[in-house]
Amino acid sequence: MDLFSSETIKNILPCDGITNYHGIILDKNECNFYYNSLIETIQFKNDEAMIFGKKIITKRKVAWYGTSEFSYAYSGITKTAIIFTKELLELKAIVEKESGETYNSCLLNLYHTGEEGMAYHSDGEKMLKKNGAIASVSIGAARKFSFKHKENKQRIDVILENGSLLVMKKGTQANWMHRLPPTKKVNTPRINLTFRTIEL
Repeated sequence: MDLFSSETIKNILPCDGITNYHGIILDKNECNFYYNSLIETIQFKNDEAMIFGKKIITKRKVAWYGTSEFSYAYSGITKTAIIFTKELLELKAIVEKESGETYNSCLLNLYHTGEEGMAYHSDGEKMLKKNGAIASVSIGAARKFSFKHKENKQRIDVILENGSLLVMKKGTQANWMHRLPPTKKVNTPRINLTFRTIEL
């Protein structure tokens, strides 16, 4: 199933979870401003992951920010949050107003081209608020984002546009996996900001 509309979509998942695609919440000028600001101010670094006991360094770059210097562990690697920048606080306020949720942290991903992606996974780390919302903001290249049900393997695809917001909550992480499939059709960068809540 492909969802290409930029209109607000309420719960794109057919069952076992709630994921709302809000469409574009930042206009082109706002996207350009925040993209340039984030590139200049965010401390992006190549991501690390432990896969079958071996440390892997990814091409994509990541950064972990929050309201305090708490730690976040995933894929066998622990990161310590950097305090939110002015621009991240502005984006957090926009996302909180749009989604009706609150967040205390943000994991940013910088994909240089479409050839950089993310394999199927769920954000089910123990320090995340149980069934809490994860708000994904896309700035830059439009990319396809895929969901796959853990049991019946049903797949849902959505195009995440420049300036758009996707909010995953309720049973989404428990029942669905998601990924950013690589593609050779995209040769421009994308910054993805995933606002989430860490249980302190």
